[in-house]
Amino acid sequence: MKYYIYFDRYRHPRKAVSERELARDYENSPEKFLQAMCSLSTGAEIELCIGHVGVMRFSGEKELEEYLEKTGDEIAGFYECEGESRPYNF
Repeated sequence: MKYYIYFDRYRHPRKAVSERELARDYENSPEKFLQAMCSLSTGAEIELCIGHVGVMRFSGEKELEEYLEKTGDEIAGFYECEGESRPYNF
């Protein structure tokens, strides 16, 4: 099944909707979904939004949830200094 995923300015996935939800809630328009996620008014230009909507295909909601849980772990590992990801002074 196809899912539309909103990624914020830091490329973290914030919300995912299925094809059916996109058709029902956002008139089958990824642009309207993006506007809703960016809290833009209906008449605002889409270029003012920071973030993007990606389209991904998963076999089911369980696979989608696993993807959403794993995304961002490498960034958290760096900033929380896990393992050998600490900054070096030169």
